[in-house]
Formats: sequence, structure tokens, C-alpha cells
Amino acid sequence: MFDQVLEFVTNHPYLAGSFAILLALLARSEFQRGGASVSPQQLVNLVNKHNALVLDVRDPKAFGAGHIVDALNIPHGLVASRISELEKYKQQPIAIVCAGGQHAGAVGAELRKAGFEHVSRLTGGMLEWRNQNLPVVKG
Repeated sequence: MFDQVLEFVTNHPYLAGSFAILLALLARSEFQRGGASVSPQQLVNLVNKHNALVLDVRDPKAFGAGHIVDALNIPHGLVASRISELEKYKQQPIAIVCAGGQHAGAVGAELRKAGFEHVSRLTGGMLEWRNQNLPVVKG
């Protein structure tokens, strides 16, 4: 398999180079869009070592069914109108958590646009957090 890839790259250097450039631009765009992706273990380290705020952007019902300890709940559709509530956290890391990772990037982009520099998003959202049997708080 590797021999075939190497042969293709050798025979089509412009095509392979274009693919590599586009892949790098896509990765850069995704990073800038909503902040870096962090694993559940990296999120635990961010909270424990850097006092990161966990911003849970799921709806209140999902949040009440189980969330990360000390998480702040602002539904993703309301973040723009409630961004003033986050001003006091502007200098510390903020990790955005959603159900499965689909809304965290958009919220991260809103926060970065508002001047928040230390924004990250939990890869896989609460689904991944629960899959790794990490603790949740109900209520």
C-alpha cells in the first residue's frame, strides 16, 4: 500500500503537493475557526492546571441530565446575546463543550471574534466525555 502511495506521489508531484497544501489550509482554517480541539484528558489538565472555564453550549435539559463539574451553561443559540456574561473570563482559557462537537466550533468562532484568545473545544463533546467514563454532575 505504501509503495503505491509513494509511486503516485512520485508520478504526480503537483497533484500530491496541491493536496498537501489544501490539507494544511483546511487544518489551519479549522483551528482558527473555533480554537484548538482538545481531548477529554487535555480538558481535565486545562481545568486543573490553568483554571479553564468549561462552557457547555447544550440546551438546559441536556445540561441538567449531566454536565462537567463547574461548567457554565449558555445554549449555543444564546452565546452572542449573553457574551457579556463571559467578559470576566476573557483572560483565562475557555473550553467549549457541546453534545457531539457540532456546535462548539461556531461558538468558538464567536468568542474569538469577540476578543477571547484562549478558546478550545472538546473533541467529540459530551458524547466522548461519557464514552471515557469521566464524571458528570446532574441537576
